[in-house]
Amino acid sequence: MNPPSRKLRVACVQLRSHDDVAENIRVTSDLIRQAHAEGAAFIATPENTTLMAPDGGAKLEKSFTEETDPALPAFTKLAAELKTWLLIGSLAIKVSDRKTANRSFLIAPDGHVFARYDKVHLFDVDLPSGETYRESNTVEPGRRAVVADAPWGRVGLSVCYDLRFPHFYRALAKQGAEILTVPSAFTETTGKAHWHVLLRARAIENGCFVVAPAQGGFHANGRHTYGHSLIINPWGEILAEGGMEPGIVAAEIDLAECASVGARLPSLKHDREWQV
Repeated sequence: MNPPSRKLRVACVQLRSHDDVAENIRVTSDLIRQAHAEGAAFIATPENTTLMAPDGGAKLEKSFTEETDPALPAFTKLAAELKTWLLIGSLAIKVSDRKTANRSFLIAPDGHVFARYDKVHLFDVDLPSGETYRESNTVEPGRRAVVADAPWGRVGLSVCYDLRFPHFYRALAKQGAEILTVPSAFTETTGKAHWHVLLRARAIENGCFVVAPAQGGFHANGRHTYGHSLIINPWGEILAEGGMEPGIVAAEIDLAECASVGARLPSLKHDREWQV
């Protein structure tokens, strides 16, 4: 017997953010309104929603503490106005004179912050293309995983580079996550190679939906992000996909599919302790 339907329309807001915080808030808010008008009850934005700065120092200079950040009250007010669930993929929240947190916010329809998550895994790489990233120079890593128990389902929070650490998502799934959120600003180089396969793998191996809003295109800081926001079901099928341009990517999901897939492939119950 199939479990009863638990349908929910979800939307990814795809952006091309730059270093003008106020303009990024305006553009993001307009797209959130559009997604809501199209029936989405859960709307997610990418990593670095309101700030893609030229470098870590410039980002730190334009960042705010959580108490003074102009984006957070704008988005909490908007969620309350629209009476919708809203995930702000991440904001750069100043936590010291030298560092920010890459912080994701899940906002409830009454406008209060329902859950916070600070990105745990930081992107420190030298790419063959010549691009170099040292996120740890100016970002303080998070220390804990977060699963939020929304009325319609459990949401496991993550940000971008976390995607490359499968055990992290296994932990979220073990805590009952049914939707894994992966707001991102993947580079064009790594996105073209790995974005689709990693996101589909996280959905398949954990029997979860994946909602992955992305930055896309050429930004004012010279960075080139991959775009292709994705919504994926627990069987690994892509339900909706964006291109490179800003806009809305939406799909209706049925959270009952998590239990259905789990019954057919109960791998979450088969994990065992082992040694190398």
